[in-house]
Amino acid sequence: MDSNLDMIYKDMVTKVQQEIALQQVMSHIAGVKKDMIILEKSEFSALRSENEKIKLELQQIKKQVTDEITKVRADNKLNLNLEKSRVKELYSLNERKLLEMRTEIVELHAQQDRALTQTDRKIDTEVADLKTMLESHKLDNIKYLAGSVFTCLTVALGFYRLWI
Repeated sequence: MDSNLDMIYKDMVTKVQQEIALQQVMSHIAGVKKDMIILEKSEFSALRSENEKIKLELQQIKKQVTDEITKVRADNKLNLNLEKSRVKELYSLNERKLLEMRTEIVELHAQQDRALTQTDRKIDTEVADLKTMLESHKLDNIKYLAGSVFTCLTVALGFYRLWI
């Protein structure tokens, strides 16, 4: 029984030893809690810093995208304005060419009208000359005919007188 009691006493602890063991376990638990809090804070800090880095990168990317959009808009506006001015220049050039063509057409019509007028005058002059020449030939023919008739009549009268 003594040996059993000795064994039980060995397995048993005193209240002081139990309090010391409890204090050791509690300090060990407190250390583990501190380590967990430190670890948790460090992980949280790491996540927070990584989140801040991602936010900064996102802001930079957003700024770059905004700058690119602004640049593309400005380029498009510039290209559109250049195209508008080019179209206006082409329009004015075509208007000038059209006016020149109209002027040339008017000049050609005027030249054609002058040529027609000159041709009409020449034709009228030629017709008048031909009428004058025809009248003069008519008179000459009438003179020759009258002369011929009188000559024939004179010759006939001369023969008649000779026979009579």
